[in-house]
Amino acid sequence: MSEKTATLDLGETKVEFPVHKGTIGPDVVDIRKLYGQSGRFTYDPGFTSTASCESKLTYIDGEEGILLHRGYSIEDLAEDSSFMEVAYLLLNGELPTPDDYDDFTRTITLHTMVHEQLRELYRGFRRDAHPMAIMCGVVGSMSAFYHDSTDIKDPEQRTIASHRLIAKMPTIAAMAFKYAVGQPTLYPDNSLSYTGNFLKMTFGVPAEPYEVNPVVERALDRIFILHADHEQNASTSTVRLAGSSGANPFACIAAGIACLWGPAHGGANEAALNMLKEIGHPSAIPGYIERAKDKNDPFRLMGFGHRVYKNHDPRATVMRKTVREVLGSLGVDDPVFDVALELEEMALNDDYFIEKKLFPNVDFYSGIILSAIGFPTSMFTALFALARTVGWVAQWNEMIEDPDQRIGRPRQLYTGPVQREYLPLEKR
Repeated sequence: MSEKTATLDLGETKVEFPVHKGTIGPDVVDIRKLYGQSGRFTYDPGFTSTASCESKLTYIDGEEGILLHRGYSIEDLAEDSSFMEVAYLLLNGELPTPDDYDDFTRTITLHTMVHEQLRELYRGFRRDAHPMAIMCGVVGSMSAFYHDSTDIKDPEQRTIASHRLIAKMPTIAAMAFKYAVGQPTLYPDNSLSYTGNFLKMTFGVPAEPYEVNPVVERALDRIFILHADHEQNASTSTVRLAGSSGANPFACIAAGIACLWGPAHGGANEAALNMLKEIGHPSAIPGYIERAKDKNDPFRLMGFGHRVYKNHDPRATVMRKTVREVLGSLGVDDPVFDVALELEEMALNDDYFIEKKLFPNVDFYSGIILSAIGFPTSMFTALFALARTVGWVAQWNEMIEDPDQRIGRPRQLYTGPVQREYLPLEKR
């Protein structure tokens, strides 16, 4: 309930609006009746000052570097939890009991296979198709195969669709990878964990057994946790907007994948890795740092700073430790990784970066880890989509159950021509 009001003075008209207070975070001015009472709209490109919904899922404080899922800090979850536990938390609001966890994990495991006819879709793509292009198409087509879970008004069907999306996304992503490299796809292995199964489907071959490296498995599981949800970002907002029309969940998640594919959203870790390759050797770092400080030089250090986190990215703290564990376990000898570790050290101790608060973010570290594991850069965003599916599904379910939910319909500031007289073609 609103306890305060805000007044907007428009000269001849004054309009009062209720002010809502969340459990944490800034107060929110409810302007839903602005147009009806004043005949005016607000103007907010990118919606950066607009709350589009009420949510109990994820909270971010960019100034303090805080990320909470259902009230639990991302640092605690990434350090002590598992991706399946975080998925349960986001979907259900509470951490699972041991029995809840076993039941949920088994349910997801039993849904990992995809319809055999759906597998044939891959043959319709070129071998050099981007994995995200394939995932957009395949996930969107799921509504043509799973008719029994597309009725959004049925809570049971929504639950089944949610489980199917979370369970099948690793299989779909692994098949996209295998198709690109010309290797046979592997069926899921129900004896493995969610993340271990994905690693086997991606890097295993039928000709020999595949043994999951526990350090790599844990590192990838942490990456999945760190990317599970991130409040009302572009792709999540896309999923909610698509869902507001009543679209089925598979179409909504496909829309989210399409939005995530944009380089300004899901491609940051690939950009960071490409920058490290450009630098090439630790000895070249000082020169690149000087270029980054030069306002007239177009070069920018990718993977440093964050649009939301103005102090530090809490997810990066976890990844800083994880990247060393992975590189040590795999014994990787690559100058790119030497550049990354040296650049991190320099940036953390350079007055310019400290003053500007340009600290390494999660994308800086995740790209290094994924590359060390063996993923090509074209798969980075696909892995992001795999992890974020949990958040998308949880956000979609929350939107469907919201009594205030309406079809999304942003307004605009029109600056085009006023009404003009139409002249027939022969008179122009």
